[in-house]
Amino acid sequence: QVQLVESGGGLVQAGGSLRLSCAASGRSFSAYAMGWFRQAPGKKREFVGSITYNGGSTSYTDSVKGRFTISRDNAKNTVSLQMNSLKAEDTAVYYCAASRYSNPIPKLQGDYAYWGQGTQVTVSS
Repeated sequence: QVQLVESGGGLVQAGGSLRLSCAASGRSFSAYAMGWFRQAPGKKREFVGSITYNGGSTSYTDSVKGRFTISRDNAKNTVSLQMNSLKAEDTAVYYCAASRYSNPIPKLQGDYAYWGQGTQVTVSS
């Protein structure tokens, strides 16, 4: 069992930056791939990016490539999402999630067994 708690959301102007964090408790955090997803109002939850259990590989959806960066610190049981050059269309509730799958790097919601409660990110234009 893994419990996940996101933090760092808020209101930011377009072009600005935010850093989201996800703190994990429970066993064997370093055994899980970690992902970030988001859900905008009236839309389905979508994949943002993910990182392998050891941080050796990352994957991002096309719309955030070059702007968002995922990192993790297995010693602190945390995963972060650095978001730069934010756009109004990045407004959403952001969720972190944990997956036992590792190869290929998981991108589907069904690959993730544990989810946080989400944190709101609002980008004003």
